[in-house]
This record gives sequence, structure tokens and C-alpha cells, in this order.
Amino acid sequence: MWNLSIKKWNVFPCDLNSAAKIAEDLNIPQLLAVLLQARGITDFNQIQDIFSSDLNFSDPFLMADMHKAVDRILNAVDSFEKIAVYGDYDADGVTSTAMLYSYLECCGANVMYYIPEREGEGYGLNMSAIDALHAQEVSLIITVDNGISSVDEVSYANSLQIDVAITDHHRPREVLPAACAVVDPYRSDCKSPFKNFSGVGVAFKLIMALEGEDCDITSLLDNYADLVAIGTIGDIVPLTGENRGLVQAGLKLMSCTDRIGLQTLIEQAGMEGRRLTAGNVAFSLVPRINATGRIGSPDRAVRLLISEFPDEAGELSSDICDDNDYRRQIESEIFEKALKQLQDEPERLYDRVLVIEGENWHHGVIGIVSSRVTDRLGKPSIIISYSGDEARGSGRSIEGFSLFDAICSCSALLTKFGGHPMAAGLTLPTENIALFRKAVNAYAASLDRPMPVQTLNIDYILKPSELSIEIPQSIQVLEPFGMGNPSPIFGLYGMTLSDITPVGGGKHLRISVTQNGSMVRCMKFGTTLGQFPYQLGDILDLAVTLEEKEYNGKHTLSIFIKDMKLSNTDVDGTIHGLQLYEKSKRGELLTKAELTSLLPNRNEFAAVYRTLRSGSGFCGSAELLLTRLAVPSIGFAKLLTALDVLAEHCLISQDRFGDACTIALIQGAQKVNLFDSKILAKLNSLEKDGE
Repeated sequence: MWNLSIKKWNVFPCDLNSAAKIAEDLNIPQLLAVLLQARGITDFNQIQDIFSSDLNFSDPFLMADMHKAVDRILNAVDSFEKIAVYGDYDADGVTSTAMLYSYLECCGANVMYYIPEREGEGYGLNMSAIDALHAQEVSLIITVDNGISSVDEVSYANSLQIDVAITDHHRPREVLPAACAVVDPYRSDCKSPFKNFSGVGVAFKLIMALEGEDCDITSLLDNYADLVAIGTIGDIVPLTGENRGLVQAGLKLMSCTDRIGLQTLIEQAGMEGRRLTAGNVAFSLVPRINATGRIGSPDRAVRLLISEFPDEAGELSSDICDDNDYRRQIESEIFEKALKQLQDEPERLYDRVLVIEGENWHHGVIGIVSSRVTDRLGKPSIIISYSGDEARGSGRSIEGFSLFDAICSCSALLTKFGGHPMAAGLTLPTENIALFRKAVNAYAASLDRPMPVQTLNIDYILKPSELSIEIPQSIQVLEPFGMGNPSPIFGLYGMTLSDITPVGGGKHLRISVTQNGSMVRCMKFGTTLGQFPYQLGDILDLAVTLEEKEYNGKHTLSIFIKDMKLSNTDVDGTIHGLQLYEKSKRGELLTKAELTSLLPNRNEFAAVYRTLRSGSGFCGSAELLLTRLAVPSIGFAKLLTALDVLAEHCLISQDRFGDACTIALIQGAQKVNLFDSKILAKLNSLEKDGE
């Protein structure tokens, strides 16, 4: 379905003279030099690092408490104490667990692993698990990808004479757990030059430290880089700095891994023989590993990754793929229920932070649903599942709004929470859900600035004549692409829409656009002909990605549309108008200038109605309707108000969700006084006194 969020397009500045000099000095294509500029990589040494095959990793002992962690673990290994590697049920936690368990086992340690059940235990350390490990005579727990918030749980373990060494990458709170070691790059006293590790990245640094002065980084990467890469990609951390080196090494190893379970998973995911990238690993392997934690027992993924028996690996891999299919089914069902709740209670759509709750929604998929809601509606979202007296939630944010800080501000309403700026989880009493929705939105309002909007960054605007197979070939050197180093997006501006052809059974579209006699064919996935809002002859700006594809031994250029808009769209004005309209719908006070921007006059009402009548209604995005009006005085806020008032007087019917709307004229409508309107009266009542 067509995306309902309005993205701000940001074209990176480009100094072509500087790019030309870089290209000449390094003997690289000029477009590659432009892309380096867009990523802020202009220093000669930085650029050399990109092209260098050398792997540079900082001293792991720069991380706070690393010495303490190493001393305690080595002592446990030497004394043959029972060690438990305590992980998490997502891809990051699973790969962390499999890697550290395998390493310690190779060191001759008396080691086991423990992955908590998402449904019964939830994220992180818990008292019942500690009791179970105590019963198995565990004397040292090493956490991976969790533990930084487990203050009470670590104290409980201490009371049972169980030491805990924490390795985590989530944000610490003011009080650290009383563990024998707390290794987390986000500790204020941590001197590690690189901070943005995933949990598996921190665990890999621990292994480096355990190897001591004689650490052979190449050998460690040959053994574990595949696991580190999957966990790092799966946790969506920036693929820059040390993460870049880890993922580069891991992608190379994955293609020829001797890890039987991973081989089998790659085969069953349909990735055998394909060039593995961070992108296709994120969409093929990571969801399958995550599925074991979302559906069923998560320790199967660890067993798969450490398996040495083909039959066992094949069976586990098949089960995991089946789980992933089921996960997608229930995810889609909950996503539709979440959207239905917003449609039934449209006032929720105007919140700065969307909080959506449902009874007995599967805890394993609410985080994915939140991600889809945020992408679809362009706002931070938190999806909450409640059962009886307890509710658990998972949220996703957009750049510029720290969801972790927002949730921290509501801590009095919560029993447990954790996360980072872009994603967070929480537990709270069911009776507090409504209060939490109010509190988290009050926090967002207290920031006293407009909420950030989703941004689409355009690396460079191409002319159609510049398109060639050499472009995707030359930019491979910038891989792996992911957070912090996104796949380049190119602009094709001022293109005339010349053909629209449904493909793939009508689920996708092949779009043809032209400019100055040059025709370009592009693919728009996930959009049907009925959902496509543009008409032949429209002048469009396209944001596209370029890929090299091979068909029957021939290499061709494939162009995929990420987003598109009419060339004359005032995106900034539209975003401002939408924010103003939502402010009014929330009932917040308005300045005189804001009120003026919301209230249509008689001629503007007439222009909107004429446009709808000439088109026998309208179906598409509201900002597209604004462009079709071609009346400069009507801004986006006025247009939305006008539609509400026309519907109030039964001149039109409108089905509007987010920014998408379907509008039909009501036949036989009587002549009315549009200004005799409860909506307009309510708006006028919101004007601030004296302004």
C-alpha cells in the first residue's frame, strides 16, 4: 500500500571541482568521489581507509572493566567453574551466545548457555532463570547483549554467590548493576574510541581481550566473523568504524563458511550461490534467526549455529524457516489490527507519538509491527500487548527523537524498560496504558519544537544520459551498506511519466519516464495500479537505487524507485501544514498567524470543490491534491480543513487515513453556508488571547 508518511527530501551538497580532484588523485570514478563527499569522507586518509584491506581494531582493554571481566572469566576457566553465557532471543543475542559459548568451549571451559523465553521470561536477566542456573551449580554468568539494566537481578545473583560479568551495548542508567564487571561502550568512563557496537561486537571485543597480547585478529575473524556480521546487521547499528570491518570480514566468510548450520540456513533461505550483502542478509537470514525468538523456543537458533551434524542442522533450519513464515502471517494480522484501531479512533493519528494497544497480541512481533507503523505513518510508535494486569510494549522511532529518553520520562508508570534512541521496550501495568500514552506525548510536547520528520537523503541528482551499469559496479567499494552508511540513492528530477505497466500479477509496477528524448524504465515494488496516484504526463522527481542484475549471463542495470513526487511539490510547506493541522486537531492553542493558515476563505473553498467536481472525486495523497489545485493561497493546512468542512456539510464523503484519501462527491447535496460550521467555530476558539 502507498506510504502515508511525508518525507523531506534532502539533496546532499556537492562540490564537483573537489570531487574531480579526488577522482584524479585516487584514479577513481568521479561519481564515487561525489558519494564519498556525501558521506563526509573527504580527508585523504579517510578515503584511503575505505579502499584499504587492512583491519584496524582498537585495544579492547580501553573498555571500562574489561580487565576485570577477563580476570574473572579466565579464573573460572582455569578452575573449571560452571559458566553460563546468558543471551537474548534476537539475532544479536543469539549470535553473541553462539560465538562466546563456542569460544569458551574451545578453551576447555565448563560452559553452558541460556536464552530466556520471550513469552514466559521476557528480555534480560530474571530471577527464575538465576534460580535455575543456581540449581545447575553455575558460579559465573556472562551476559551478552543484555544486563546493563539488571540491577535487582544481579544483586539477587550475588546473594546466591553467583558472580555476573555483564557485556552489553544498551544505554546504562544512573546506577550500574553490582556485577564483578560491567563492559558497555556507553559507560561514561569507557575509553573505547568506537561506541556503536552491537551486543555481538562487544562480545567479540571480550574474546579479543581473552586472547591477550598474542591475539591473532585474523584467526579470530576466520572463526567468528560470520556470526559477528549477522548480529551486527541484525541489530541495525551503524556500519561504520569497527563495525564496517567486522561486517566486511563476516560477509566474505559467510559465503564459504564451514559452519554447517549456517550453510543449511543460507540454502533454505534461497541465498546459496548469491553474492551476500548486508542488505540481503538483513532480509533473508536475520528474520529467520529472529523468528526462533519470536515464535517458539529461541535456543534452537543457537543449536543451529553451533551444530556439527548435517541432519540436525537441516531439521533445525527447516523449523526456523517455518517459524519465519508463521511470524510473517501473525505480524501482518497485528499490523492490520493496529491500523484499524487508528482508523476507528482517528484522534490517535494526531498524537506526536503513536501508542497502540491490543489484547494478547504476540509479543514476538510487536517490535516489527511498530517499525512498520513508524515507516508507514512517519511518527515514533509504541505497540503494546496486554494480557490481564500486565502489558508489554516495543517501540521504534525516527532520527531526531530519542524514544529511550521519552520512555525514561514515564518511568513512574513502568515496571521495566530499556533500549536506545531508535528502539525501546517496556513493561507496565495494563491500567497505566492510557496514562502512558498521555505522558509520553506530554514529554514530546515539552520539547517545544516540531517533531522531526522522516528524511530521504539523495546522494546525487543524475541525468538520464548518465545512467550506466558502471555506477553500481563502482560503488561496491563503499559496501557494506546499512545504518550510518546507507545504499546510495540517486535523484532523477523533472521526468515525464510516459507509461505504467502492472507486473508480477499486478502487485508491482514498471514505470517508464522520459526527459529530452531519453527513456528510463524503473520498478516500483509493492504498489498496484489502483494505488498509484500519478497520471501519464505528470512531471515527477524520482528517488532511485541502482543495482547490477544478471539475466542469462548478461549484466544489466536495474532501477528501483524508493519514492517519488510531483516536481513542483512544496515538501517543506506541506510538512509544516500537516503539523499545524494536527496541532489544531489536538486542541492546542493557536496564534493568529496559525489560525489564518488554517481557515479557508470562500474562494478557496470553491477552488477545492471545483477541483473535486472536475475529477469526479479524488483518490491519492492529500499533498498531490494540493498540487492539482494550483491555487497558491491554499496551503496544506487549509486544504485539510476545507475537506473536513465540506464533509461536515455532506457535500463530499472522505475516507482519509494519514495522508491518503479517497473523496467522493455526494449527489443531490443542498446549498449550504460553509461558514456555519462547528469545525470552524472550534478552530476560532483555539486562538490565543491577545495574539
